[in-house]
Amino acid sequence: MKYIIISSVLLFTACSSTGVVPMDKGTYMIGKRSAQIGFGPPSGVKTDVYKEANSFCAKKQKTVKTLNLKITNSGLAKPGHVLLEFKCE
Repeated sequence: MKYIIISSVLLFTACSSTGVVPMDKGTYMIGKRSAQIGFGPPSGVKTDVYKEANSFCAKKQKTVKTLNLKITNSGLAKPGHVLLEFKCE
């Protein structure tokens, strides 16, 4: 039972997103971890991050301009991660 609870908590926190975080001078950041187990790129997380950024900018009637995109592959006991820094133009 203990392992089921721990696994459930890890699964729900493993694919968490920071949401849109304001930085400075009109720049924003979104970070999201992948729930993917095993080695390789975080499948689908890049798409999710861009969807969130596009939705945010669309509310301002603008489009996303990528400033920096960092993708960290998942590994042994390490979830993958995507970090997007962007502007709405």
